[in-house]
Amino acid sequence: MSKSFEKKVKKIHEVDPSIEVTEERGCIVLRGELDDWNKIVRAGKKAAGKEYYGVINDIKLKGFEPKVKLPSVKDKLYDGSTPDVLIIGGGLTGCATARELSKYNLDIMLIEKGPDVSSGQSSRNGGAVHVGINYSPKSGKHIYCHRGNAMFEQLSDELDFPFERPGHLLICKEKWEKILLYVLWLNSFRLHIDGVKVINREELLKLEPYAPSWTNYALYMPTGGFMSPYKFNIALAENAVQNGAKIYLDTACVGMEVKDGKIISVETNRGTIYPKIVVNAAGVYTDVIADMAGDRTFTIHPRKGTDIILDKKVGKFINSTMDKSPITVIEGTQKGIKAKVESVKFALSHENTSKGLAVIHTVDKNMIIGPNATETPDREDISTEKDIFDMIVREEMKVSEGIKPSDVIAYFTGVRSPSYEEDFQVRPGIFTENILEAAGVQSPGATAAPAIALDLAKWAVEYLEKNGVAVTRNTSFNPRRPKKPHLKDMTDEERAKLIAENPDYGQIVCRCEEISKGEILDALDSPLPVYTLDAIKRRCRPGMGRCQGGFCSPLVLQILAEAKGCSLEDIKKSTESSTILFGNTKNRGD
Repeated sequence: MSKSFEKKVKKIHEVDPSIEVTEERGCIVLRGELDDWNKIVRAGKKAAGKEYYGVINDIKLKGFEPKVKLPSVKDKLYDGSTPDVLIIGGGLTGCATARELSKYNLDIMLIEKGPDVSSGQSSRNGGAVHVGINYSPKSGKHIYCHRGNAMFEQLSDELDFPFERPGHLLICKEKWEKILLYVLWLNSFRLHIDGVKVINREELLKLEPYAPSWTNYALYMPTGGFMSPYKFNIALAENAVQNGAKIYLDTACVGMEVKDGKIISVETNRGTIYPKIVVNAAGVYTDVIADMAGDRTFTIHPRKGTDIILDKKVGKFINSTMDKSPITVIEGTQKGIKAKVESVKFALSHENTSKGLAVIHTVDKNMIIGPNATETPDREDISTEKDIFDMIVREEMKVSEGIKPSDVIAYFTGVRSPSYEEDFQVRPGIFTENILEAAGVQSPGATAAPAIALDLAKWAVEYLEKNGVAVTRNTSFNPRRPKKPHLKDMTDEERAKLIAENPDYGQIVCRCEEISKGEILDALDSPLPVYTLDAIKRRCRPGMGRCQGGFCSPLVLQILAEAKGCSLEDIKKSTESSTILFGNTKNRGD
């Protein structure tokens, strides 16, 4: 037993002496059973270190039985399929990889267990395009965030999704708190992030006229931006299908056959698939998929966070994204030099695993506030809690002083997928030759996804060529997704001309978001049509305004039923079990 391992064991046993600790295949492995989830997470964090591939934390939570939400459909529709590349997961990373691979003449198959792409953590975030100011230069988070950040202008232009780059701000109150701003400013040179500077209140007010009254200093990061994560995700998916990739929804990986370090087949609820190589982009389930493949070196410990959406009428209070410095105390002050030093050290440390609460301007002119960060054993726990909601609103009213609780129109919870290393695990397989891992892709994952996809596609092509597949370029690849009209962005003259050509654009379905019937039909006339209420909501936003679908939902249901040629009762909110209408309460002839 090495001295470094002995030290690890000692630290882990400080959490709980009953934990079994071993070294296996270059990993540190934890086993046992505890009745406190936070203890399990703390033990995993104590085990993390550069001397291992990663932490495999198999400590069970007493009395907790994990439940995976699987599709209800079971058939043999895809049985016997033999794709060159099988991608597991229809989030941003999976769909970006499918698009990159569609630049080649390959048989590409993406499976997603949800009823639509962007069903998981990829859609449940604020949409910030991160700067990545607080990472180390060798971290996967920095490398992929920095590359991905620079790709968004071109991607937005090609794929017709909204993107803006007004910058990000980290604000603070006291003069001594500027120490953190200057540390991050110095880090920007090491990370090659352009334009970062420390500014005073006068300069801040030019960028944010409604900056809080207590703010005196800020770190301005001009490369920060924001986009709509679900629209970006859908755009990637549609362009991938447009260029020949196949995306199959309601299709879950439930097992694998692995022989001599190679995946032979992948079992799904819709048949057995025989891929040449697998890309694991399964979000909070990446460690489960890696375990099936015999290539697990990491553990995902789910971390949930709630975001709150505010009415567009308060959107004017924020032009960019504004975070309160994690060392700023608005009510009261840090006591003593030691406390101040410790607060700065914590803000920059590995233990600080959250960027904290933020006020975010969205491309749809709303304001989003949040999220918090709470460890949870449930990988699909998207419940919201009143005390968390109240805390976020209370804290963010200090950052954006013009908002109030009555401005809230909706709130949602997402589950992030960190590993105990708190970094991306993006790599070819270590123990299994034909798998590529894209794990631990939490924030800034939405920013990093297109850059991660470049490496995953490159590695997939290299593997296929090495194993005798003649990979050629897809000369008909079209990077541009066809642009569709957006009424709310048009002048009166442009609207009148469009409506004269097609009267469907003159029928407003969603008053809050100014969405017409024509735009909903456009969403259905796409390479990846999905006939559910939530799918249409993600594609063109009916139901996302102040009334939250109170006016438009019946109209959207009717349009979907007519387009699909089915009854209103057959249209679901999202999954097959999310029934909206159960039947008639009156005879139709009455």
